[in-house]
Amino acid sequence: MRDHFENIILIGRPAAGKSETIDYLKKAGDEDRRKRFHMMPFEELDDFLYVWETFEIDDILSRHGKERAFTTPDYFFKDPFIWNLYIERINLEYRKRLARDPGYHDKHTAMIEFARGGENGFSEAFSYLHDDILAHAGIVYIKVSYEESCRKNRRRFKPDQADSILHHSLPDEKMEYYYKTNDWDRIAPGTEGFIQIRGHQVPYAVFQNEPEQTDDPVKLGRALEDTFARLWAQLKQKPAVV
Repeated sequence: MRDHFENIILIGRPAAGKSETIDYLKKAGDEDRRKRFHMMPFEELDDFLYVWETFEIDDILSRHGKERAFTTPDYFFKDPFIWNLYIERINLEYRKRLARDPGYHDKHTAMIEFARGGENGFSEAFSYLHDDILAHAGIVYIKVSYEESCRKNRRRFKPDQADSILHHSLPDEKMEYYYKTNDWDRIAPGTEGFIQIRGHQVPYAVFQNEPEQTDDPVKLGRALEDTFARLWAQLKQKPAVV
């Protein structure tokens, strides 16, 4: 077992605090990050980039008089399977990195980030993650209520940076349609434990971000130390594959 996380799956509702968490971890020095959070220099695999790319592709098609491939003119998805397609894009990019460098995890932690909603949103997304990810993963769930997610989603929006990780936002009607319901509490009770995904026992730890802690670097640092310490303890107790 390595002395650092290989794969962190960072999830939560939109605007829960995922981007602020990544920004904080990026700014930590390599030694500090490894000592406090058991993380090597990390690379992100964030499906927001694929979502935004989908909108851009459809806008280009519309501009040339072609039918939009994936979304309606008001940017709702035509087929809900596209959420799983984004997970497959993450799988593909991750496995490319392993193929290019078999010693990838000697030097890097992979940070896999996404948000999901719906009665089976997270459980379905997990079911599409590749075995290479799940076999060496820990999940950090940043927990906020739907109401807090909406508040922070509105707050972070900057129209001139709508394609950015830190400042993208969703209209209220899309928040309600896609994210009002959430299956996390059903599949992962408590503040830490294990989720069984296709025979993999994947440890998780919950970062409670309500009241908000991601707005203060000192509070955020302490909260992340606690969360990653609990996740590391779970990883060391990981049951055998069933």
